[in-house]
Amino acid sequence: MRAGVVWMERYQVPLYLTALVLGAAAGLLAPAVSHPAEVAINPVLGLLLYATFLGVPFARIGQAFRDWRFLATILVVNFVLVPVVVFLLSRIVAYDQVLLVGVLFVLLTPCVDYVIVFTGIAGGAKDRLLAAAPILMLGQMLLLPLYLLLFVGPEFVQVIDLAPFVEAFLLLIVLPLVAAGLTQLAAARTRWGVVVQEVVLGAMVPLMMLTLAVVVASQITGVGQQLGALLLAIPVYVLFAAVMVPLGAVAGRVARLDVPARRAIVFSGVTRNSLVVLPLVLALPAAFDLAPLVVVTQTLVELIVMVVFVRLIPRLLRARIVRERHQSG
Repeated sequence: MRAGVVWMERYQVPLYLTALVLGAAAGLLAPAVSHPAEVAINPVLGLLLYATFLGVPFARIGQAFRDWRFLATILVVNFVLVPVVVFLLSRIVAYDQVLLVGVLFVLLTPCVDYVIVFTGIAGGAKDRLLAAAPILMLGQMLLLPLYLLLFVGPEFVQVIDLAPFVEAFLLLIVLPLVAAGLTQLAAARTRWGVVVQEVVLGAMVPLMMLTLAVVVASQITGVGQQLGALLLAIPVYVLFAAVMVPLGAVAGRVARLDVPARRAIVFSGVTRNSLVVLPLVLALPAAFDLAPLVVVTQTLVELIVMVVFVRLIPRLLRARIVRERHQSG
């Protein structure tokens, strides 16, 4: 079993690409799978996050809360720099309010779930990012209506229901976190707890593959049918990712964070909360029927970007650190 886990971890990036392709093929060749796949997203994502949280010792989470420089940096990146970037890039689709609303919903909300997984894969500080997740979730719940008020207008803000945010927080953060804590406690005291912990941690790569495949299979048909209307949103998402990498790296450098923390800042700045905001967007009035697909399009773009970034970001930031040390010497 251990040899299989090592093999999967070594080849995880091509395995994730394979999962994306298989999910797309399933969704396109058998459109009937889209509904059950969509229903499966939250349970599968919850399992993935349970495995992710299980791999982070809870004692280190407590230490991470005391890292005020990291927390301050991640808040500035996500709630000061990101809104400026999003406002500028959203001008590309500002002529269409439905496209604009979809883009704003997804890009203004920092990810609090699978970003932790990708950060860990890239050698980033996933424990510190996990500690920041509740603060990021609360921040976006409070600030999203304000940003939408500024960028869209007061009439639109009145139709937003924040209940899906609370539900997602409980199901995707609190429940997996409590389950992981109880499992760690059992592993410290019982043999069966150790076995459960080892099996779940060994299943990280398959769980990530399943999550990617399910998300893509659930949404690829709808995106394909409306591709013409969604085309302008794609460059906005690609440009956002491209801009946030250097901004996140510079923010980490200014804050004098270590390399794992800088990688975590970059991933947090790039990765958005698409799976959590999707229920919010689905609850909008009928006039915004296309908005959920605008959000899902970002998910598809982001998943491809993340598969690339788990290899690119470690090399990019490592090279940057080497240059900084050379210049300081």
